[in-house]
Amino acid sequence: MAALVKDLVTPLIAAFGGQPDFSALRFEINDSAFLYGHFINAVLAFLIVSAVIFFLVIKPVNAVQARLQPRTAVDVTTRTCPECVSDIPIAATRCPFCTTKVDAVSERPEPEPA
Repeated sequence: MAALVKDLVTPLIAAFGGQPDFSALRFEINDSAFLYGHFINAVLAFLIVSAVIFFLVIKPVNAVQARLQPRTAVDVTTRTCPECVSDIPIAATRCPFCTTKVDAVSERPEPEPA
């Protein structure tokens, strides 16, 4: 991967930015050289490698898993109390939280007339 960054990507960036190799960038304080260009090259290599792994491995695997995942219908077992807005069982006639009397609802929805 380092060769990919060094041989292909860095010259491509140089075509737009003007400097093909960042390793020559440095500054000195009291005869101590700080090679921040090497750091820029390392960060750039890391970002490019992680982007390649993400787009060529992670995204396709997630897409395949999403297609293979079974889609099942979720059975609704609760409803909302009109008084306290708590979740109560569908067949309940009284809310266990606020003790409000609620209308009974059958657990199975009736089929719609044709």
